[in-house]
Amino acid sequence: MLAAMTDILAITGLSKTYASGLCALDGVSLKVRRGEILALLGPNGAGKTTLISIVCGIVNASAGTVLVDGHDIVRDYRAARSLIGLVPQELTTDAFETVWDTVSFSRGLFGKPANPAHIETVLRSLSLWEKKDSKIMTLSGGMKRRLLIAKALSHEPRILFLDEPTAGVDVELRRDMWQLVRALRDTGVTIILTTHYIDEAEEMADRIGIISKGRLILVEDKAELMHKLGKKQLRLQLQQPLAQLPTALAGYQLALAEGGNELVYTYDSQDDRLGILGLLKDLGDAGVRIKDLSTTQSSLEDIFVDLVRERA
Repeated sequence: MLAAMTDILAITGLSKTYASGLCALDGVSLKVRRGEILALLGPNGAGKTTLISIVCGIVNASAGTVLVDGHDIVRDYRAARSLIGLVPQELTTDAFETVWDTVSFSRGLFGKPANPAHIETVLRSLSLWEKKDSKIMTLSGGMKRRLLIAKALSHEPRILFLDEPTAGVDVELRRDMWQLVRALRDTGVTIILTTHYIDEAEEMADRIGIISKGRLILVEDKAELMHKLGKKQLRLQLQQPLAQLPTALAGYQLALAEGGNELVYTYDSQDDRLGILGLLKDLGDAGVRIKDLSTTQSSLEDIFVDLVRERA
């Protein structure tokens, strides 16, 4: 029972096949914990936006169920939807309205009573307060994106969906957005973001889900994912170049690089360091002298590319 209480979103066996025959989602099941940041990664057309659209009631599923804090998204639509805020990819807002009016109107759409204090708090947190009386058409692209977040937060949702929140925005605004998302999470809002930017997921997410061809191929805690799937490399610069690897070193995952001036040793993150100590001893015994060494670890991007390639 405790586990059920900690999950704010439960998706079971979710599928979507469009009239054209396109299968956009294929049996996706996912539980999202209260107060976490979950990043959904996947190439274009993987099914990320379809998944969000179904949870938000914009698209009907072909099969499966979605519970939002225990409310069925179909049978108890109003209660479920009132708990969700959605920040879409596209900037779609009425250009002639003021910032204050459009955010207040969004709150009213969910049947919430007027609450100027809450709207002010939201606008200030998004650096929009100075623009509250400005017409939307006068805002910059970055400000319009902030406005979309303000509209999504107007009715005090418990889950916030961010669909490619930083696509096409400058680096400074991306950093601001990341800061804002963390601040929202600290107030107890659960955040689900889709992104193309792997560094965004690496920087912000508590857990990472990877979608490919409509299937959720993996959901893992970020640290665990990096630990389990991350490869490390030890690069050894040699004092003298080698024409070929000594046969005594055949048991190691070694490769010559840089015209024989470097040895590259690849090992799993989970391996202990004894393998490296053994390698260094065996190199010394084989008469290979080392000038310098450095280590690198595969990024989330490397892991993602490998996983999607494996399942292709």
